[in-house]
Amino acid sequence: QLAESGGGLVQAGGSLRLSCAASGGAFNTYAMGWFRQAPGKEREFVAAIRRSAQYTYYVPSVKGRFTISRDNAKNTVYLLMNRLKPGDTAVYYCAADSSWPPLAPDYWGQGTQVTVSS
Repeated sequence: QLAESGGGLVQAGGSLRLSCAASGGAFNTYAMGWFRQAPGKEREFVAAIRRSAQYTYYVPSVKGRFTISRDNAKNTVYLLMNRLKPGDTAVYYCAADSSWPPLAPDYWGQGTQVTVSS
């Protein structure tokens, strides 16, 4: 089970840190990813991190602004979002995948809303 938190309303240029707490499984055996879905658009992949956190991947639109990290001792994955833009407005979901890259996750969180005002 995955539970996101940390979403909210922020002005353009601001920052937010999303958290995703996992329970009920071996967290450190899953690659973790963040996805987002904007109104009227399909869900899209944003960032991913390997089980051991040795490798991360970002889509070009967020690279250099977002940072994914994980704490396996706390069963938590994070997404630090800096220099936010109105185009980042979406519901953000974390996901756990037993494969890499985590594009077909086994588990999803319920999502947390991020709204960036101009």
